[in-house]
Amino acid sequence: MLRDVIKSLIIMKQREIPFAMFDREYALPVNSKSIVTVVGVRRCGKSSRMQLTINALVEKGISPETILWVGFDDERLAGMKASDLDEVLEAYRELYPAQDLKDVFMFFDEIQLIDHWELFVIRVFKSYCKNIFVSGSNAKMLSQEIATTLRGWSIEEETYPLSFMEYCQFTGTKTHHLTEQETTHLRLKWDEYCMESAFPEIVLTESKSLCDKKLQGYFDAMLFRDLVERHNISNTGVLRYFIKRLMNNITKPTSINAIYNDIKSQGLKISKDNLYLWADYVCECFMFMRISKYTPSLVEEQQSLRKYYFIDNGLRQSVLLPQSDDNGKLLENAVLLHLYRRRQPFDKITYFSGTKECDFIVQQEQQVKALYQVCWEMQDTLTMQREIDGIIEASKVTQCDNLFIITHDNEDIIIQDGKTIHIIPAWKWMMK
Repeated sequence: MLRDVIKSLIIMKQREIPFAMFDREYALPVNSKSIVTVVGVRRCGKSSRMQLTINALVEKGISPETILWVGFDDERLAGMKASDLDEVLEAYRELYPAQDLKDVFMFFDEIQLIDHWELFVIRVFKSYCKNIFVSGSNAKMLSQEIATTLRGWSIEEETYPLSFMEYCQFTGTKTHHLTEQETTHLRLKWDEYCMESAFPEIVLTESKSLCDKKLQGYFDAMLFRDLVERHNISNTGVLRYFIKRLMNNITKPTSINAIYNDIKSQGLKISKDNLYLWADYVCECFMFMRISKYTPSLVEEQQSLRKYYFIDNGLRQSVLLPQSDDNGKLLENAVLLHLYRRRQPFDKITYFSGTKECDFIVQQEQQVKALYQVCWEMQDTLTMQREIDGIIEASKVTQCDNLFIITHDNEDIIIQDGKTIHIIPAWKWMMK
């Protein structure tokens, strides 16, 4: 009987509390009076963040009996329909008849497997319980669609692969009150973090060959389930090539039209409109992030070439053969990911391109908050001056004096043209 299966799932999960897992830097909001939707790329730790929320609730004195967790990927729930979802509430009521549903914390994992699940969640939220958390796969549950289907009742919590601080925790690396030897070890760990994968499962896997196999599995799942199956794409060979082109061109303004001409010159058939759609799709499923050129004109911004950044350096390295000039790309990609993790509501990230260039502009509404230039090393005088000139030009245009150059290992403070520029190693910047 379905209800009995759901009862057993609820009880089994309650018995696992507290869950044994590493903390993440950012906790999910509790008592937000909204449906909390946890979104992000595959295997980045969405379910784990919900479990960590349960741990925090129990630490504050909430009884495990008030936790209702259902993972809809359990094979015993295969074939479950939206009309069956009320069985979840009835199962819980039979287990705890004295418990008022308004005091229950409900966690629905992989709920996208049930068609029209959102109607059930909205009804429960309106009528019974304000403490609802949902997560699911990008193959059926994209963040843009959630915002539409939940009709303004939800807040979105993006999840990414591990930050550097989280990576240190997962690998047992000390980060505070360091001796000289420990500092050296921390810097070496940052090199590993920048070059390898930050997916939680991969970080905890010791075998390099097994890591590569898992990463290939991640990529194939994103390719076939989040893109090919979801969007009915038949030309998988061209799609794979298109993704690799975007991967290879991270950090640079990318012309979809140029990629189209390249594909066409190889005798392959694909429409330009499809390529633009694919560029949207790979960003929707969190495989890529893209930023526009900074300009006060909305029209010019939409017409500008976008820069694409990939969700994980290690995954990129496993798909592409590493190139000799990749260090700078990987560093800039890691910086962009870190800026995304730290984004506040209404933050916007763009790049500056004038006479010179500046990698990242962070603004909130109309106010520019900070400028970031990224450079692997600044030993060469010409390189240093190029980076300084770019960020100073961007500073004058944006009227922002909060200037940073993120490097692999250089640290300094430079004053030029009345501007103070903080040069800081990425490992140290990411610990702030």
